Order: sequence, then structure tokens, then C-alpha cells
Amino acid sequence: MDTTTDNLNVNEFNKPALPSFLNVLTILTFIGSALQILGGGWNFFNAKSAYEQKDMVLEQMNKPEMPSIARKMMGDPQEFLMTITKSYENRIPIFLVTIVAAALCIWGAVQMRALKKQGFLIYTAGQIIGLLASLIFVGFFMAKGFGFMIGAAIVILFVGMYAANRKHLIY
Repeated sequence: MDTTTDNLNVNEFNKPALPSFLNVLTILTFIGSALQILGGGWNFFNAKSAYEQKDMVLEQMNKPEMPSIARKMMGDPQEFLMTITKSYENRIPIFLVTIVAAALCIWGAVQMRALKKQGFLIYTAGQIIGLLASLIFVGFFMAKGFGFMIGAAIVILFVGMYAANRKHLIY
């Protein structure tokens, strides 16, 4: 009898189960990555209309009846104008990087479901690429925005939760 075949079959049955928290994290990653791809497509296809409506939005932002909390969340009108302009000008590379970053996160999650350590690095690279791309293609002033801060907090939270579960990754 071939011992290599016997060892492979035995190891298949001795493979540890996927921890439930890691299972939940990877499922949330699949959902979040799908939403990221959909959002990237939405932004790509609506970049022109957002650019064309920027003057109307700026006018609304400057109205005195605009609630102060809404004005504060929208940020500086000049930075809004730069964000819309850069997002429109760089819509193709932003969309492509969004797809690549989401694909890396999905692939990393698949690897972690197989309990492979490399999955964590792939996932983390996808998250970092996604954040850096928006800063590079749109502008570093974007880091002051409310949406970017929430996105960065989610990235930090998920990378931290995956890092805490690295002990379960054995291959």
C-alpha cells in the first residue's frame, strides 16, 4: 500500500474545524467585499452625473437653512468640489483598484477559511490597498471626511479581529 496516499487521507480527517468566529468574519468579508464591488460600480457609472450636479450641491451646502450638523458632515465646500472632481477624473483607476482590493479580501478570506496563514496577509493587503487608493487618487484631504473615517475604522476593526484569530490559522 502507498503510504503517501494513506497519510493524505488521514490528514484530511484530522483537519481542525473552522472556528465559529472566524467563520462569521469571513462571511461578513464576503458580504462587505460584494458591497464594495457594487459600490465601486455605482460610483464609476454615476461619477459623471455627480460631477455635473456639483454646483447644485454646493449651492445647497451654502444655504443658511441647511442644518449645521449636515453642513459639518459634508465638510468644507472646496474639499467637496475637489473630491467630486478627482473622483470623476480618476473614476477608471479607482474602479479597477476597488475590484482588485475586494478580490484580495475575498481571496484572503477563502484562504483563512482553509486555515492558511497567508490569507491574513492577503486580506490585510487588500484592505490597505483600498484605503490608500482612495487617498492617492482622490486626495489626502479626503482623510478628514466623515465617510473615510468610518471606512478606516471598519478596516482597522476587521484587521484587528482577524489578527486576534490568527492563532487558529495553522497552515
